[in-house]
Amino acid sequence: MVLFVTGRCHRGCWYCPISADRIGVDTVFANDRRADRDKEILREGETMSALGSSITGGEPLLVLDRVVRICGMLKEHFGRDHHIHLYTGMAPGPDTFSALRGLVDEIRLHPPEDHWPSIRESPYLRAVDTARGMGFAAGFEVPSLPGLERLAPALPHLDFLNINELEWGEISAGEMRRRGYTPSDALHNAVRGAHRWAQRIRKQPKVHWCTSASKDAIQLRERLKRIARNTARPFDEITEDGTVIYGVVEGAPAVAGRLSPGRFAAVDDRLECSPRELRRIHRHLPGKKYIVERYPNGGVVVEVTPL
Repeated sequence: MVLFVTGRCHRGCWYCPISADRIGVDTVFANDRRADRDKEILREGETMSALGSSITGGEPLLVLDRVVRICGMLKEHFGRDHHIHLYTGMAPGPDTFSALRGLVDEIRLHPPEDHWPSIRESPYLRAVDTARGMGFAAGFEVPSLPGLERLAPALPHLDFLNINELEWGEISAGEMRRRGYTPSDALHNAVRGAHRWAQRIRKQPKVHWCTSASKDAIQLRERLKRIARNTARPFDEITEDGTVIYGVVEGAPAVAGRLSPGRFAAVDDRLECSPRELRRIHRHLPGKKYIVERYPNGGVVVEVTPL
């Protein structure tokens, strides 16, 4: 489960991937759902059978008390094995790590690129050493930018170096254009050439490379599948991508008698039913009929196909 705990941040990274509606806003989201109450966070975690959570932002450590409360709640509700990792653009000291001890399992620090040339003397490397000495797994997580090889001297100190393929973002688009960057293709957000900037350092054993495509094709898909399995109705069909498909008949309540028992539901002024059954009998039914594909648990509609 991805927990966006605040949009506030003390940094102004030109490559920031946050959407315009979240940046600078002190709001919590559990996955893509706004969570104004703690029970909404727990409900989202239960919906996807979450085995762990990532704490992200903005800058989570600007709301440290909130992070401590949420992580404590997650550990209590889901158990001590619920793995929690936290992203931060800060270089915390012992007091902050003490507050997080027993609640957060892994610290992922993001040293800004102007620290890379002198990473041995950077406070971010000292923060990693402090975190590991206090029992956390700790390392760096950075986007693929030119000059990544300057992080190589830090590798002996790190448990990991995660490199994310640089992505074209909503608020970073102007700066991307100014620097002469372009998207790699029409289907993905990856920046052309970003994989080459990571090519040399990716050969190191502690380095993990995450492509833009893998986030969409693997991480998001697996999360959607888990949610779909927990929330799909008996007549919903779950796709390989984790979306759900169902049929809709509008303005025809009398149609219910012509559908298999337990294979439909009345929703407002329409019936939602098995898409397979609706395709088979739609020519014999009155009213407007169509097939809907959407993200699970009432998520975004992907496609509507009229019948």
